[in-house]
Amino acid sequence: MDDTELHRERILRHVSPIITGRFLGYQASYTREIRIGRPLALFVFVSAGIAQIIAALLRMRPVRRTLKELRKGPEFLVTPVRLRDDLGQTYEIEMHGQLPQSALHRGDLVQVRTQPQADHTLPVKLLQVVNLTTMQPLTPRIPTQWSHLGPALLLQAGLGVTILGAVLAAWLR
Repeated sequence: MDDTELHRERILRHVSPIITGRFLGYQASYTREIRIGRPLALFVFVSAGIAQIIAALLRMRPVRRTLKELRKGPEFLVTPVRLRDDLGQTYEIEMHGQLPQSALHRGDLVQVRTQPQADHTLPVKLLQVVNLTTMQPLTPRIPTQWSHLGPALLLQAGLGVTILGAVLAAWLR
């Protein structure tokens, strides 16, 4: 056995929604994709398609995206964060999104609010952190399904639903 195995730090999974400890630092970040459900993507795609047909007739340039692009969803940054509590136990928490680099410094006393993830093999997800050293509350921001779809496409989908509703109302009269 070598020395690194003798002194290997045990990383714990925390189950409580609140963890208080010292900020040890960020680990290597990576990206993860948010999948958009097939029913939502199909609804937006078809609704926007109706508006795109009308826009093509009026010689306007609609926003065009494939169903595959819509389903792919946005990517967000995942950064493992390590904390050490007063008992010396080390915890790893996943932070989705980003915080300003100057928000946390090694050794700062922090209190984090966490939530379990759908995949129980992953560490808990950081929802909010309060830097007790500076008394600054911080919330990481991640892209959502709605920001991925974009305002232009959502407006087209809304217009498509309105047009379809008007056509159906006229037809059923």
